[in-house]
Amino acid sequence: MIAYEGKVALVTGAGSGIGKAIAEALAARGARVVLADIDAAGVKATAAALGKGASAVVCDLAEPAAGPRLVERCFAEQGRLDLVCSNAGIGHNRRLMKEAFDDGGVQRLFAVNLFAGLRIAQTYVRLLQGAGARGRLMLTASENSLSVPSAVKGSGLALYAATKHGLLIAAEWLRDELAHMSAPLDLHVLLPGAVYTPLVARSLPDPAMAPAALGLIFPERCAELALRGMDLGLFYIPTHAHLAEDMRPRTEGVAAVLKALGLSR
Repeated sequence: MIAYEGKVALVTGAGSGIGKAIAEALAARGARVVLADIDAAGVKATAAALGKGASAVVCDLAEPAAGPRLVERCFAEQGRLDLVCSNAGIGHNRRLMKEAFDDGGVQRLFAVNLFAGLRIAQTYVRLLQGAGARGRLMLTASENSLSVPSAVKGSGLALYAATKHGLLIAAEWLRDELAHMSAPLDLHVLLPGAVYTPLVARSLPDPAMAPAALGLIFPERCAELALRGMDLGLFYIPTHAHLAEDMRPRTEGVAAVLKALGLSR
């Protein structure tokens, strides 16, 4: 189990939902937590509730310089940064046949869900190397990184899923790069299934009404699994068992066409 006493953690998207729960779980294990979110009221309320050792930063991670600036600020003010949980994300529901690909909403979606975490990673590794320290980074992707989950088919999540799938494959390549450069960073990817966040609550006011197939969990359970996954040194940290089953149509489909083409061994 990772000892967080005396260590500093940065959690983005910490004003509510998964980020808030992760920040609370880290604080409970002794970490000094820096919470960041675009929601000023939410992130300040969370930091206040955590009490001494917690601080809030209001920022918009859609801005290219915001993530790097946030990491630099943490290093400068805290003197160290042992963990970054790049959790901030935004939802997007629109069918591809009706999508306006060049509007500001789509650009913002990719900026926050995909590029912000990678920009944070670049700056974090550089600062760790300069300080001669080792750190840990957890990127929050999604069950939608892996497949079209059965429980959400027909929901118009294509571009949201594209950002999360992009984040996962980028993280896999980042892991390869970090190994080749012997970078002082441990990397994890959180893959949440259905979690009852404010985003989900907009369309599902009563969590008791969630279909059983959704497997809805609460942010606290997600945070528990996230910290356990980091304790175990896992790269992939899923929150639902059905993630493996949801991938089956893709893996079996590829195997079938390889056989049809005479390419299977």
